[in-house]
Amino acid sequence: MSSNLNFSVKEYQLRIKKTQTKMQEKGLDSLIISDPSNMNWLTGYDGWSFYVHQAVILPVEGDPIWWGRGMDANGAKRTVFMNSERIYGYEDNYVQNPNKHPMLDLANTIKKQGLNKGKIGLEMDNYWFSASAFLTLKRELSVDFYDATSLVNWQRSIKSETEIIYMKRAAKIVQHMHKVILEKARVGLPKNELIAEVYHASVMGVDGFWGDYPSMVPMAPSGMDATAPHLTWDDKQLVEGETTFFEIAGAYKRYQCPQSRTLFLGKPPQKYLDAEKAVLEGIEAGLEMAKPGNQCQDIARAFNATLNKLGFEKDSRCGYAIGVSYPPDWGERTMSFRDGDTSILKPGMTFHFMPALWLDDGGLEITEPFVITESGHECLCDTPRKMFVKD
Repeated sequence: MSSNLNFSVKEYQLRIKKTQTKMQEKGLDSLIISDPSNMNWLTGYDGWSFYVHQAVILPVEGDPIWWGRGMDANGAKRTVFMNSERIYGYEDNYVQNPNKHPMLDLANTIKKQGLNKGKIGLEMDNYWFSASAFLTLKRELSVDFYDATSLVNWQRSIKSETEIIYMKRAAKIVQHMHKVILEKARVGLPKNELIAEVYHASVMGVDGFWGDYPSMVPMAPSGMDATAPHLTWDDKQLVEGETTFFEIAGAYKRYQCPQSRTLFLGKPPQKYLDAEKAVLEGIEAGLEMAKPGNQCQDIARAFNATLNKLGFEKDSRCGYAIGVSYPPDWGERTMSFRDGDTSILKPGMTFHFMPALWLDDGGLEITEPFVITESGHECLCDTPRKMFVKD
């Protein structure tokens, strides 16, 4: 058993039991998990190996099995809670071989474990499971397949006390990252030099807690580039009269805490001051609805109603669930703050309230990560909630 566990064995066992109960409700005999966040949450596995095929096999009863590339088996032994007999590595000649798919080995492992029966759940729609993987398993196994894409994701939605501690440590890191941006940014500074400072701050951590790698790279577009949400950075100099938004995250033991702030160098035009006012009032309205028993759509409706009243519109969701995550996304891919999402807010759920605006000549992002508490919500960061202005 690994000595590098981030949680107690009891906590992993509770997670497994919770997932197996949901499997029973769905009539599943086993579940093949390829999402590295779900693999980590259920077993502790942590490695940059998700670019090759790997999985956790969870029977409806008993401990999970880790399966992956042979050279990563030792990484599994170092990080998972299971004993080594529950770890299986496949030969390296399966890797990126067009004539020999790794799912052939996974199918053989399933057969050897006596799991080639009944109904098997697959995460059919994620970043790490391909069409050829499915076709290979379908050809090799005589079972019924069930789309269990978000089954484990939903079990992760309510965080344990330790998970929230980790997210609060990640929150302190992202606060520090924003402080560094405000200190270092100046007219004439090449953007890549500023992002280098941000990366340094993110990895060094704060208050004795080291920084893990975030699941997304910093988004830091300026000027017209900031009219788009997902551009990164270049070597252009920061110039007066432009906005730059910084969509970044602190991470601790794979737990992500994203937060965005916008920097304006010089004197902001009135429309940005108006947009800032609308977003800030919309955030306050949305957070008033962030309490147990309300629905995700209540936050979106309150935010959008306030935004619209002040003359602005947002046509995309304004938030989503967050927690443990791996690239390319720091969201949990479950709940969203948008009209029609009737998911009930419960204590221990964690979100990134992301009410960004992309205007015709720039962007404005002022966002808040928070946790639902027994009586309301708690913002995870205390970064000043405003557009930063620097002469």
